Amino acid sequence: MATAATKREAVQIGTHSGTFHCDEALGCFMLKLTPQFQDCSIVRSRDASVLADCDVIIDVGGVYEPKNNRFDHHQRGFSEVFGHGYNTKLSSAGLVYKHYGRDVIASHMKLPADHPDVETVYLEVYKNFIEAVDAVDNGVNQFDTDSPAKYIVNTTLGSRVARLNPTWNQPYNDETLDAGFANAMELAGKEFLESVHYVADVWLPAKQIVATAIAERHQVDPSGQIIVLKQGGCPWKDHLFNLEKELAVEVPILYVLYEDERERKWRIQCVPPTFGSFDQRKSMPEAWRGLRDEALSAVCGVPGCVFVHASGFIGGNATYEGVVEMARKSVAA
Repeated sequence: MATAATKREAVQIGTHSGTFHCDEALGCFMLKLTPQFQDCSIVRSRDASVLADCDVIIDVGGVYEPKNNRFDHHQRGFSEVFGHGYNTKLSSAGLVYKHYGRDVIASHMKLPADHPDVETVYLEVYKNFIEAVDAVDNGVNQFDTDSPAKYIVNTTLGSRVARLNPTWNQPYNDETLDAGFANAMELAGKEFLESVHYVADVWLPAKQIVATAIAERHQVDPSGQIIVLKQGGCPWKDHLFNLEKELAVEVPILYVLYEDERERKWRIQCVPPTFGSFDQRKSMPEAWRGLRDEALSAVCGVPGCVFVHASGFIGGNATYEGVVEMARKSVAA
């Protein structure tokens, strides 16, 4: 990593020296994923004359000029957001992602940058990863409340990056700071790539599985409120909510059925009212909850029952026919 005294190299990314944060560490990592900046060095300085020679500058300089590759967010009057319905003010990571994220995603997916799947993943990675970095760096509370937190969370990505800075009783110099910043780039970058991998290679392929289940729901039950996933364990909740809107599903889906591939038994899971909620649109009957095996089968009148959770959000049966009957009885209850 270059310092202020290092001789000018062919391509350089500039950011501020001193204590570092998650946003510029992640922003530098993302830039180095692009063909334009993949072989560049990192210059950490607050000397304007040093930074002026850099090909791209992030998180310092007091200027947001994307055409000149200047990406600071600290200046008075800055209010740039990601768009697409997201209104959190951007950090330097969000600025880099806004302008270079599609190229990074396209490279990972080996697709053109204007491919619809690239756009879907680009937006989803912002929602599930980048926006939190923006919000934390800009001091945006996650909840609209003045109530104190019920517990402390010190394991966020930003917290872990911050701990890579020298502590009060360690040497605070360019050597220790640059070493910590390199570690911060690696940490933030690893988790960014994990997020991209999950969204592109795990989450996105599941959409078609959920879409097929919705299209075939009336074959499972005339109510249309039960769907069967042909691949158990796939992420289905946000796809279900999105597809219900896209397809104008009038009667809400209440239960999702899938096979537990490890145990070769079937599961029934209640659909929550919103993504992330611990409530259910309709729980399984009260009389079933907390029961298992023969006792559960005796109460609900369905052979092969395995369990129903005490809260009524999930249950199981040994057979497909049995779990469908549990779902039908739950719909009718």
